[in-house]
This record gives sequence, C-alpha cells and structure tokens, in this order.
Amino acid sequence: MSTVEKLDRLIADQLRAKLPRGAVIGRQIVVLEQTGSTNDAILQIASPQGAAVSSPPPLIDEGLVVFAEHQTAGRGQRGNRWESTAGKCLSFSILLRPNIQLSDSGRLTIWAIEAVSDMIRIEFGLEPAIKLPNDVQFNGRKVAGVLVEMRAQNKAPHLAVVGIGINVNQSRDDFPTELQDRATALAITLGRQVDRQKFAVALLRNLDLTYREEFSKSVPAFNSPPVPTTRRDKRAAKSPTV
Repeated sequence: MSTVEKLDRLIADQLRAKLPRGAVIGRQIVVLEQTGSTNDAILQIASPQGAAVSSPPPLIDEGLVVFAEHQTAGRGQRGNRWESTAGKCLSFSILLRPNIQLSDSGRLTIWAIEAVSDMIRIEFGLEPAIKLPNDVQFNGRKVAGVLVEMRAQNKAPHLAVVGIGINVNQSRDDFPTELQDRATALAITLGRQVDRQKFAVALLRNLDLTYREEFSKSVPAFNSPPVPTTRRDKRAAKSPTV
C-alpha cells in the first residue's frame, strides 16, 4: 500500500458529484497518482497526441480540473520550485478559456489567489494574507500559491491554465530544512488535520462561482445554492495584503 493510499485520497467521481449542476469548473475532473507538473499534465490531456500544446481540441471542455496526489516537479513564479508532499497537499490545475487578452493574465492570478484566501477564511475561520503577485501566507509563511500560464489561440478565446498549490496536512518536518521557516500548512496553523476532499469541493465551488462572475458572463447561471460568502460580499472585510 502506497503512502497516499494510507492517507485520505481524492476521488474524482465524488468530487464531481458534490459540485452544482451546470458548473463550469469541475465539469471534468481527473486525479493522477503522480505527475511532474499538473500544469503540464492538463495540457497533455487536453491536446491530441503529437499536436502542439498551444492548440487543444474543442472536445475538451473549459473547466477541466487535474489533481495530482504527488507532484514531483511543481513550479511557481520566476521558475521557483513548489514542494509537494504526497497525499498531504492540494495540487491541481484548471483549464480555462476566459475572454481576455494575454496581457490580462494577472486578472486570473488575482481571481484565483483571492478565491483560495476566501475559502481558507470561510472554511477554517483563519485570516490569511495575500502577498502579491501569487502567494497566500500566515505570518509571513507561504501556505498557497498560484501559477497562471496562457497560450494564444487563433479565432478563439485564449487558453489559460491556472495552477494552484495549497499546503494542507504537512507537518514542519515534511518541508525541506531550508523552507521550514518560510512555509506552513493549514494543519500546522489549525493544530489538526484537514479533510482534503471536503476542502477541495468547497474550493472548486467558490472558484466556479467567482469565475462565472468575473470572466464567464455568457455562461447561464445554474440553479443551485451558492457558496455562502463570495469575494465581492467580503471585499470590505478582507485582511490587508502584505
């Protein structure tokens, strides 16, 4: 039995079943046991064999989500490496086709990082801080990050891959020595373990709702209960960025 099998696993069908009918983000979910980078993996899944990754086929819907239980070559901004402990993180990427210019990719980063920060606040009653351009922190220690990569498309909305990494159930010893004073996890801050599956569902619901509000206004609203509190509802109550 692998390390991940001994821990709480992410189950794609169960994740999808908990999302609202008609959701865009999460309409297709894949959970990989291991991959180098979920940003790379989602492009491989979305691209026909042998085709350039800049030209995914129209059969792959916007909103495809790829999780990895273990990400061995995750990356962050400026080529930095994102450390991932098997079965203890949420490491995933989302395939999107927002109607924005390549130069506006920063809007996607802000959207994703605020959605992550909001759900940490809502689900756990914590007060994370956003450190621009792409980090969520507790007391100066990174707990989550976002990496957005865009590909130009001819005669179609540009392709965007939004990679999200969240430290969930790691202990201090799970981090390399050089990161132990610069990184943290939800479990460390809370003093208890977190149900990754439940948190993943809450996060996907909020990402879907806020993506529709910000970037996908042409998609009809779905008939299902919304996330309790959205970024716009809570804008005035946000913790200050650092």
